Amino acid sequence: MRFVAEHRFDAPPGEVAAVLADSDFYRSLELPDLHLLEVHQLPPGSALDARSGAQAPPENGVLLRYEFTGSLDPVAIHLLGGARLTWSQEVHLRDGEGGWLTFAAEGNPRLLHGRADFVLRADSAGAAAAAGAGAGAGAGARATLRRLDGQLTVAIPVVGRMAERRIVSGILGRLDVEAGAVGRWLSRRDRG
Repeated sequence: MRFVAEHRFDAPPGEVAAVLADSDFYRSLELPDLHLLEVHQLPPGSALDARSGAQAPPENGVLLRYEFTGSLDPVAIHLLGGARLTWSQEVHLRDGEGGWLTFAAEGNPRLLHGRADFVLRADSAGAAAAAGAGAGAGAGARATLRRLDGQLTVAIPVVGRMAERRIVSGILGRLDVEAGAVGRWLSRRDRG
């Protein structure tokens, strides 16, 4: 199932990218129904471009492992066979321009996986709106739009589409929570 999300930040793209590549940010991030099990910085240039199979350009990245702590419906519990729902997520960023994230269930990544590409670009329209709402002078050079375009797959006959709708709803909500936390993190860095 395809999903799209947009978030605006009052900071230049490079600063937003630096937060999204910072393992300390994820350690402090509290997401609903998730528990962070591990976070590791990925070595620069460690990713392969999923489309071409070629070595990706140098980037920053973070590997995250999560456990779902919310309630699951009986079908999901049966499909998991009583195991915990855990997954790995990688976030890759290219020079403040954007990047991609991938995620997959650890128990059976073939059945539950996804990818989202995202861009980080200067957002003069968002800056103008912020300036009209009382933001300080010079906000135009500081605004960033993050646009994600992703695909989630639950490869289970009959219930896959229903599960995808529910999971995408949760992903979008968590991306909104993450965006709010990025904004607060940036605000603290500006003051500190």
